[in-house]
Amino acid sequence: QVQLVESGGGLVQPGGSLRLSCAVSEYVSRIYTLGGYRQAPGKERDLVASVDSHGNKNYGDFVKGRFNISKDTSKRTVDLQMNILEIEDTAVYYCNAYLPWAEYWGQGTQVTVSS
Repeated sequence: QVQLVESGGGLVQPGGSLRLSCAVSEYVSRIYTLGGYRQAPGKERDLVASVDSHGNKNYGDFVKGRFNISKDTSKRTVDLQMNILEIEDTAVYYCNAYLPWAEYWGQGTQVTVSS
């Protein structure tokens, strides 16, 4: 069982930045892929960013170079630095851990971009 706890969400103005952090109960090096997803009201859950065990990163098309995902093996965390936030980035953001035999989700953290 992998437990994931997100933090760092909140209210930010358009053009601002937020850093989301996900604390992972297991060694992050043992997890196949760690990622962040988001879900806005009435929409499907979309991939924001992911990083695999080799350090390869993948981003959703809408990111357009604004976000960066990183993991810290010593702290057992995966962080998502989000810059140049837009109103359309408003959503609940979820941490995800994928292993070949199981998938785990955090409880989510709200990000609201509004002036």
